[in-house]
Amino acid sequence: MSLSLSADRPTVPDEADNGVWLECIECGETYAPFEAVRYTCDECDGLLEVRYADLPTFDDFEGHGVWRYAPALPLEEGVTIQEGATPLYEVPRLEESVGVEALRIKHEGMNPTGSFKDRGMTVGTAVAKELGVGRLACASTGNTSAALAAYGTRGGMETLVLLPAGKVAAGKVAQASLHGARILEVDGNFDACLDIVQDLASRGEVYLLNSLNPFRLEGQKTIGLEILEAFQADYDAFPDRIVLPVGNAGNTSALYKAFRELVQAGALEPEEVPKLTGVQAEGAAPMVEAIENDADEVRRWDDVETRATAIRIGNPVNAPKALPGIRETGGTAISVSDEEITDAQRDLAREGIGVEPASAASVAGLRKLRAEGIVDDDERVACLTTGHLLKDPDAAAAAGGDPEPVPADTDGVLAHLEE
Repeated sequence: MSLSLSADRPTVPDEADNGVWLECIECGETYAPFEAVRYTCDECDGLLEVRYADLPTFDDFEGHGVWRYAPALPLEEGVTIQEGATPLYEVPRLEESVGVEALRIKHEGMNPTGSFKDRGMTVGTAVAKELGVGRLACASTGNTSAALAAYGTRGGMETLVLLPAGKVAAGKVAQASLHGARILEVDGNFDACLDIVQDLASRGEVYLLNSLNPFRLEGQKTIGLEILEAFQADYDAFPDRIVLPVGNAGNTSALYKAFRELVQAGALEPEEVPKLTGVQAEGAAPMVEAIENDADEVRRWDDVETRATAIRIGNPVNAPKALPGIRETGGTAISVSDEEITDAQRDLAREGIGVEPASAASVAGLRKLRAEGIVDDDERVACLTTGHLLKDPDAAAAAGGDPEPVPADTDGVLAHLEE
């Protein structure tokens, strides 16, 4: 099935359950949503998407947080820790220095476990309970493991996380540990961890809750819905562009799906859809390579390195969904250096917004695109920041200033300040 911005509504198949079904984006094969555990198409191994017979408009949403958007989700309620409804911060000094008409920061680090992953897990764990599975698992650069552990234990399920040894920020490992996950440190990178957990899932040992799982991306759609509603309230218009960090490309895929469904529902015109613009670190930029080369698929990078650990991924599994999302919306993708990421992290901190390095990639990318003339000065832009500063306290300390030793008396402190 083509992932285009078409107003055509999907044909409801016999497999639909209460108006919900799964459909392969490659061959169009359809499946019942909850009768069996399924991550990819049985026929061609293509990625699956959740489809709906009834697509809501903005008038159908009520309540607060992720589950305000229940009419756009596969279940009416989830395993919840009050996720979503994150701030869309104004950043006047940053807005002026970047040189755009409006710049807002959607800070997903303000979710319960400190990252956007909570939006996916509230839906994913609810579907796991619907399917009757007991052990949840993920491969992770850190944030997924923290969210899985918190929502899994909230839902009364066992959780297993596979992490690349020595490559995950301490704050994230601590979260997964405290929430009771069983943590396996793999002698390899994130992509090796994902290979293993996918094999475990195929053997029926675990229920996979990485973004390969189509239900998890449904929760992440709500980021886009919140941004659109907030911009409409503040500017009486939708944003021209949304800039976001890219690791496994789940958010790019999820936001594009949210916008496609709004177009099909008649709530959004195709020309109103924001340009989806992805940013990767230079040391882990397979999506950027594909966009720059006009390639139909992503080439796996086996060696990836960046201090932005959350996006240190060389094989983004959602590329088949994300590449059309960037292209169909008129967006682009760009890579930035670790130094540019740290500079952007400092710039955000000066506005009072604390983010981990991967989050700051969106602002670093916007700066670079603006300098290159790809982003115009009259654009209204939302930058997505995906995780809280305290997710990676070591990186935050390295980016900040050093403590200054002073004597243990007031006069000594004043003398030091005058120097």
